Amino acid sequence: MEVRLQAQEDEITLLKSSLADALRRIRLHDQLLPILKQQLICLYVDIQPVFTWKLTLISVLWCSRVRRNSEKLGNPERQRKRLDKKAASSANLLTRSPSLENSHFPMPFASIKMFIRGRPITMYIPSNIQNYEDLKMEPPSERLELDWVYGYRGRDCRANLYFLPSGEAVYFIACVVVLYHINNRTQRHYRKHTDCVRCLTLHPDKVRVASGQTAGVDKDGKPLQPCVHIWDSTTLVTLQQIGLGTFQRGVASVAFSVADSGAFLCVIDDSNEHMLSVWDCNKGTKHAEVKSTNEAVFAVDFNPSDSTNIITCGKSHVYFWTLNTGQFTKKQGIFGKYKKPKFIQCFVFSLTGDVLTGDSEGNILTWGKSAADVKTLGKGAKETFQIMRQTRAHEGSVFTLCTLQGGGLLSGGGKDRKIIRWSADLAPERECEIPEKYGAVRTIADVDGEELLVGTTRNAVLRGTFSDGFVAIVQGHVDEMWGLATHPSQNIFLTCGHDRQVCLWNTEEHKLDWCITLEEYGLCAGFCPNGSVVSVGLSTGRWMVLDLLTREVVSESTDGNEQLSVMRYSPDGSFLAVGSHDNFIYIYNVTESGRRYTRFGKCNGHSSFITHLDWSKDGKYIMSNSGDYEILYWDIAAGCKLLRNRYESKDREWASYTCVLGFHVMGVWLEGSDGTDINALCRSHSERVVAVADDFCKVHLFQYPCPKPKAPSHKYDGHGSHVTNVCFTHSDSHLLSMGGKDTCILQWRVMGGGSGDSRERLGSVSASSTSTNSPEPATS
Repeated sequence: MEVRLQAQEDEITLLKSSLADALRRIRLHDQLLPILKQQLICLYVDIQPVFTWKLTLISVLWCSRVRRNSEKLGNPERQRKRLDKKAASSANLLTRSPSLENSHFPMPFASIKMFIRGRPITMYIPSNIQNYEDLKMEPPSERLELDWVYGYRGRDCRANLYFLPSGEAVYFIACVVVLYHINNRTQRHYRKHTDCVRCLTLHPDKVRVASGQTAGVDKDGKPLQPCVHIWDSTTLVTLQQIGLGTFQRGVASVAFSVADSGAFLCVIDDSNEHMLSVWDCNKGTKHAEVKSTNEAVFAVDFNPSDSTNIITCGKSHVYFWTLNTGQFTKKQGIFGKYKKPKFIQCFVFSLTGDVLTGDSEGNILTWGKSAADVKTLGKGAKETFQIMRQTRAHEGSVFTLCTLQGGGLLSGGGKDRKIIRWSADLAPERECEIPEKYGAVRTIADVDGEELLVGTTRNAVLRGTFSDGFVAIVQGHVDEMWGLATHPSQNIFLTCGHDRQVCLWNTEEHKLDWCITLEEYGLCAGFCPNGSVVSVGLSTGRWMVLDLLTREVVSESTDGNEQLSVMRYSPDGSFLAVGSHDNFIYIYNVTESGRRYTRFGKCNGHSSFITHLDWSKDGKYIMSNSGDYEILYWDIAAGCKLLRNRYESKDREWASYTCVLGFHVMGVWLEGSDGTDINALCRSHSERVVAVADDFCKVHLFQYPCPKPKAPSHKYDGHGSHVTNVCFTHSDSHLLSMGGKDTCILQWRVMGGGSGDSRERLGSVSASSTSTNSPEPATS
């Protein structure tokens, strides 16, 4: 129903915009009709004598040509067939999209049409293309290689941070499992997952890793099957793919057995019944399966001393499972005189074999198999795990428990953000509190008994000790991101999103330089060409200019009351264009090195919200796209005047190319696209390639220009959500791509490429055949 409702809303929006476009054209037609009539009368008076003379000359030449052809052919029947063939050929030419190759003389209005959701969009062919039909599209010689992953998924995942003997922390975000060396500050990436990774566990040998993913859907809406990958953390080679086609919706939790050296893997899926299954790790076959519960399940694990005993916990329950000859039996943990918490968040096994659970009431409960208290627990309580002890630990939930080598215990709190170290008999020994900006403690990994790694609910990984405190070694956004801008001369870039954070990142050092929090969503950004300030557009029509060094707001304005979608400076920095969802583009004069802004004018003519815009290289014109798939051109120097004749702009050169609709990027659209499939596009500064961010979690790399449909591209996975933006660094050495809901920023290294100018490539015709799409990139 939601999909159908969204489709109906999209159709209504399209109909409204089409109606507005038609009304605008009718008004323009009514204004121009008297002028055109007068011009035609004058033109007829001027050219009538010349036209009569030319018509007579053409008649004489045609008669002469027919006479010569008749003498050559001899046979009248052959002559008639040849003329019929020429007539049919002429008819075919008229039905095709016009191109320059069909004429011996330049055609002043050569154009082609592409259709989005049934709406025709006319593209005028530049003058330097003499034979459009013969252009061959090839994938670019450049390729992308994943260089760095910014972010960590801690906001909604548990037990997803481990420390390897290699000195690497292993965690995940989007579709990538990251192995980050905490001393060398290098990354490796496991990239065999096809959708968002949701859970992670470490094998008893400390080398093998199991990671499970969600189901997801492909670009056609068909579900992708979730599975678990068992892989080698040294070589990044996949050893087993578990449960493909078995799990529903996704994999929620995984755990290796310990008593038999990791021979089995336990899995909880995301189905309504939260199916519990046990798998043979070596064979990849299912050993047993049972319905778990209709309530949410947060954790699963084997008893370290007995692989036939399995425990699960979650909303209002803790279950103790016994596996015997392929059959499960279940006993529920009974709380008795203790208050039953709403959630059992986590559990671990003590050295004595007891089970310790952390719950939403802030308590650590110790469960043991002592003699049943029939008076308290009632009949049927024999041999059940009972609560032996309740220990008050945290204010708010106990999100994680971590056992230490000597039998000690670490607990992490939610509301109080505390990490507490406990002795083997649960006496508190030390505690510390992590800074509020990082959120609550989500999970803890022991490095050496003293040093710890802490994953937080605000998507940060902290490193430190109780004595020295904790510092962030991994940080990221915590909500959907849209704004992305790269610095014009330095290796830094800026991001903003729905979490109200504006972050400045360093691409060389792979770290967050600074972060500030705004009062509203940041949705778009743009650097001034001098590089000293950056403008950020917000969700309320307000925009501000930040000084990069002091982080202070040096200017602030408001345009309309709807969200802003694009901020773009002219090449010389003298103007700033602000695209808004109120259908207007606001133009500002920029002075004092980007610190002073005065309104210059407003571009009024779009019938839907502004999506993308670019300046011409001379800084006088703007090309813009809107939500109803319009391409309009504006003469800014003439007072923000709309250029009615779009043909006049076909040869104009653009300082940047981010508009998703245009002749030079027409080939990036797949057949049947609905107009929202491509969220962002960016041409490299060398004008050799164009990167595309689509709605299907993919980043594409096309040759630029790519003006023909079905242009081939290199396609790259990694994001687990719609890719909202892409941008090249100033030297084209790297490409940044940004996910929406996956809160992930991927930094790609641009590999290969050669010399050559895009204008040369556009004007020439390639003799090679069209290539197919490249295979998926190998694991980096």
